[in-house]
Amino acid sequence: MRQSHQLPLVGLLLFSLIPRQQCEICKVSKENKTALKPLVHTMISSNYTKGIQAAKVLLSLRLGGFLNQNQDQHLIEQFILTVRSTEPSLTSGQLALAILALGACKGPDGISINYSELVKILGNKYKAEIKNMEDHDGNPLTNYYQLSLDVLALCLFSGNYSVPKVAEIFKPGNKNYYFHKQFSVDTGAMAVLALTCVKRSITSGQNKIDTKDLDNIDNHIKLLIRKILSQKTENGLLGNIDSTGEAMQALFVSSNYYNRNQWVCQKTRDTVLKEISQGAFRMPTAAAQILPALMGKTYLDVNKDFSCVYGSDIFHISTQEPISVTPAVSASQIKVNYSVVINNAKDRIVVSVANGSVFLNVMEQAQKENAALFSFTAEETSWGPYITTVRGIKANTTDRTYWELLSNGEPLSKGAGSYVVHAGDDLEVRWSTY
Repeated sequence: MRQSHQLPLVGLLLFSLIPRQQCEICKVSKENKTALKPLVHTMISSNYTKGIQAAKVLLSLRLGGFLNQNQDQHLIEQFILTVRSTEPSLTSGQLALAILALGACKGPDGISINYSELVKILGNKYKAEIKNMEDHDGNPLTNYYQLSLDVLALCLFSGNYSVPKVAEIFKPGNKNYYFHKQFSVDTGAMAVLALTCVKRSITSGQNKIDTKDLDNIDNHIKLLIRKILSQKTENGLLGNIDSTGEAMQALFVSSNYYNRNQWVCQKTRDTVLKEISQGAFRMPTAAAQILPALMGKTYLDVNKDFSCVYGSDIFHISTQEPISVTPAVSASQIKVNYSVVINNAKDRIVVSVANGSVFLNVMEQAQKENAALFSFTAEETSWGPYITTVRGIKANTTDRTYWELLSNGEPLSKGAGSYVVHAGDDLEVRWSTY
């Protein structure tokens, strides 16, 4: 009897090692770990790592073992207070990310976190997302990236969710994976992580379901991995520089769905390290998304019952509130063209701003000169300011509408707070659908 179980067990162990072997090959060596210093400093010192926006940074630092015990305790205590005070207003994805950050590992003694209550609240927010999809042509309250975070957190923290519903809504052909007909690599990657967690919970016996659902989930992962790899660039990036980190995570946990010659992990890693040295990751969220993969980690490594691994603080991390410094801009002025386009109507103005200004500064100046035509509102996100309304017209995920930013007719890959404008630019905010 003992013999009959031995071979399958060995096979299972070898299979389970495949993703980890991929991680070990691809992660940054101890000798090159200092190359990650710019990422860590960006994550710690930015104004966009305050409050709930700090979730992904905290998750990344804890998974990577970059904090010492005192730093971890200080940051966790601060973040718990933030979650408690903001929970009712958090989106489902924000709460899911907060739960992942708090439960990334078992922290210092004396810190009490009521995971069951947080997971219950997340479950209710997730149900609201599903209800909105049923009522509004398959559109969630937020987006599929956040929906994937919801499922991942509910899966890892033993929350309630319907496996058949997950199998139904996460079909790779779903419109919510696409933005202007372009496949969203980071959305697909997060879905792969969520679906992989669900699949593991099924195969481990935690969820009893119809094998048809398991087959569907397995096929979804395979097709999503295929789509992610189809977005691989010549230098090894997956989609773009910001989506590469989470795409690497998805590929780490799915190495049995593709051949080694379809993705050379080391090439991607080396390109990313080169980009780091050239200052590519200036936003803390971008830095936080790439760091776990470079350490050979994925969000599936989150485990609230495993003790945290604490580092020696080789980067001299400070958890004190950063001093806010206004960026220096040149005293010289430049003129740019700025337009608001709603359907076929276009209102245009020429404004002067300081050399070195960003798109948001142009919008602010236009608003000062003519609030009736150029008024707008923005909210702070982990990626910087996000334009929510222009002239009182609000972006709406249910209707799949948003305010698109363009420069010289080309959609921007950077946000309003980070895109630096140049003299003579034709800048545009356009009411769009996706």
